[in-house]
Amino acid sequence: MSTNNKMYPEATAESLKKKADLAPKQMEAWKNFSRTIFKEGVLDEKTKQLIAVAVAHVTQCPYCIKSHVPQAMKKGASKEEIMEAIWVASEMRAGAAYAHATIAIDAMED
Repeated sequence: MSTNNKMYPEATAESLKKKADLAPKQMEAWKNFSRTIFKEGVLDEKTKQLIAVAVAHVTQCPYCIKSHVPQAMKKGASKEEIMEAIWVASEMRAGAAYAHATIAIDAMED
């Protein structure tokens, strides 16, 4: 059992190695998948990283946020672009809650 009192333990090279040792084939597949997805294609790498930042906020993944914000900046995203992407994610998350109110209205009328 971990004696770490943090809600989210730090992602380290050691923790990465432990995960890879437990499932090496899956880890290799994941690495290849991730490298392929983030390569420039129709979308440039900066745009893909901004999408990742936004999605990381919607999925509320602290590890993803800590990983993709610096990668977005490395690919040329400004702090303002990153914050705007986060606001887009925020609107989409809030908008989904509002849109799902239709389900609640329907349930109230049944």
